[in-house]
Amino acid sequence: MNKDDIQEEALKKIKNYKRCSVGISMGVGKTLIGLYDMLNYPTGQFLVIAPKKSIFDTWKAEAHRLGLEHLLDRITFSTYVSLDKNSLDYTKFYLDECHSMTVKNAIFLNKYDGPILGLTGTPPRMGDKKRMVDSFCPVVYEYIVDTAIMDAILNNYKIYVHYIKLDAAKNIPIKMKNGKTFYVSEYDNYKYSCQRIYDATTPADMKFTRIMRMKNLQSYKSKEVYAKSLFNSIQDKCLIFANTTEQADSLCSYSYHSKNSSSEENLEMFKSGQINKLSCVLQLNEGVNVPDLKQSIILHSYGNERKFAQRLGRTLRLPVNQVAIVHVLCYVDTVDEEWLNKALSDFDEDKIIKLDHEYINIK
Repeated sequence: MNKDDIQEEALKKIKNYKRCSVGISMGVGKTLIGLYDMLNYPTGQFLVIAPKKSIFDTWKAEAHRLGLEHLLDRITFSTYVSLDKNSLDYTKFYLDECHSMTVKNAIFLNKYDGPILGLTGTPPRMGDKKRMVDSFCPVVYEYIVDTAIMDAILNNYKIYVHYIKLDAAKNIPIKMKNGKTFYVSEYDNYKYSCQRIYDATTPADMKFTRIMRMKNLQSYKSKEVYAKSLFNSIQDKCLIFANTTEQADSLCSYSYHSKNSSSEENLEMFKSGQINKLSCVLQLNEGVNVPDLKQSIILHSYGNERKFAQRLGRTLRLPVNQVAIVHVLCYVDTVDEEWLNKALSDFDEDKIIKLDHEYINIK
């Protein structure tokens, strides 16, 4: 199949439903499907909702490219955060990146009685996100990444899992109430975090201690040290996804995040090839295409297949005869392995290479 076949198939499918979604792989044309669907409503007024304003530019650019710019006069754009500020008086709602809906959006959407089309490259598999999509725009058509690769629409990929051992050196400072400081290792700190979860007596305590354990794992220096060594060894254009803005700045001279006033300039230099290394946090998950991006490094998988797919998707814009390399770092013998397995659950096992623990462990 080619892109035109997939788009036509999806458009035929959604005609049978008042409210539905299409789960379409990146690079196939989700926005185009939305614009062509609008042609079924010659005098319609449309509300397009997306998680961030930069996605609106894609709709506008695609409308001009396809000769459908007349539709823009009938489109109102809104973010999910501002959704409840809009009128309900629209012919149809288009929920771009519909997996970004929040439970709060349900109040507004429950008041709307018209048709809804959801568009997503990563349909949620569980939790509130899935319940929201199932309630307001259930997925009726899917075309996944690996199928797009088989059809030579997207380039192929390999995922290298780098297992890292928690550091046994006592180099994490812990301040006591009396003002004194003592030091613990990553290994001991992780064991303590797990014990706190085990000892939690209420759901609130359980939630809090789990969050703290995740934050601890994200902050440990051994993964950062390994990531920096790996990052510096790569000669191709490479994007590294850090956990925090401070970590992003530490890993690369050029970073892209909300606290960096040079972010947009850095991104443009990266896209144009003036620089071949860039670090970021969450902002490049979706809606940004980087030409010739051959490798990426992901420090933390979050146990979320959707976030992982979005990050991997940044490298799926190469010529179809090339193979993108994605490196993901994982702490061995920790909950990080459980999170990673969950994040990789939708990907082809034959494309996942798990490296030997001893081989990749560095100090």
